[in-house]
Amino acid sequence: MAAKYQTQVKELVSANPVMVFSKSWCPYCRQAKQTLDNEDVEHTDLELDQIDVGDAIQSAIYELTSQRTVPAIFIGGNFVGGNSDLQALKRNGQLKALLQQAFP
Repeated sequence: MAAKYQTQVKELVSANPVMVFSKSWCPYCRQAKQTLDNEDVEHTDLELDQIDVGDAIQSAIYELTSQRTVPAIFIGGNFVGGNSDLQALKRNGQLKALLQQAFP
């Protein structure tokens, strides 16, 4: 069963240049999505607390990335981490380069 959800995560990540696995009540998720919005970045969000298989998908993300928490952010098919990682990429000037690669 876990492989099914890992496959689903991989398909979502490869189909969307910026994919955010999130929970609607999470302040770090909101901040990450706001950062992407402020950069005028189109992103796909999956609110894990609003779907029946959210726990299974979150477990699959952990199996793939070793990160248990949300947000789990992927850019250009690569796992970049959570909100603090996204903010660090922005501060370091690396976020724009990653986004340019994701949206050629």
